[in-house]
Amino acid sequence: RPWTALDLRDGGLDSTAGLLVACVIGAELTRRHAALRRPLLVSTLAGIGLWLGGTLMLQAFAPPHAPLPELSVRRLDGSELPLRSFQGKPMVVNLWASWCPPCRREMPALGAMQARRPDVAFVFVNQGESSVVVQGFLKAQGLEMDNVLLDAAGQLGKRTGSVGFPTTLFYDAQGVLRFRHV
Repeated sequence: RPWTALDLRDGGLDSTAGLLVACVIGAELTRRHAALRRPLLVSTLAGIGLWLGGTLMLQAFAPPHAPLPELSVRRLDGSELPLRSFQGKPMVVNLWASWCPPCRREMPALGAMQARRPDVAFVFVNQGESSVVVQGFLKAQGLEMDNVLLDAAGQLGKRTGSVGFPTTLFYDAQGVLRFRHV
């Protein structure tokens, strides 16, 4: 399915290649049309400034290398489990909700990756919904995944500084946050 490479929502675009193509197209347009030189230069500089400013803001406000929070979550059967019990191998923590359309789109891909990578702990922490709602969602979507947990109060999202759903946190084997994808 090569057309999925154009799906911007799931990281299907290579930003370096996209930037290179945009520069080539911009250079060709300015070579052919002198009237476009100034507007293209101004918009390019504004875009670079906005991108750079946004990147710096994200880095400034995101806790880089934060440890995995001390927090207990619930299994779908209601029993409690410390989140740190998954520590010891690389861990992917996905914060999601069944009402969130991007969450619903990415769950099958994350479930497939969980099946392919037993060397990585995949943990799916639902934010703010009940066990009945989550089990109904998983059944309706035909998803069979391990480590689907509940955080009814949304504490994990608050403690990790997550600003929206889905948020995927990548921890190393020592429980240190290495990357965040919103």
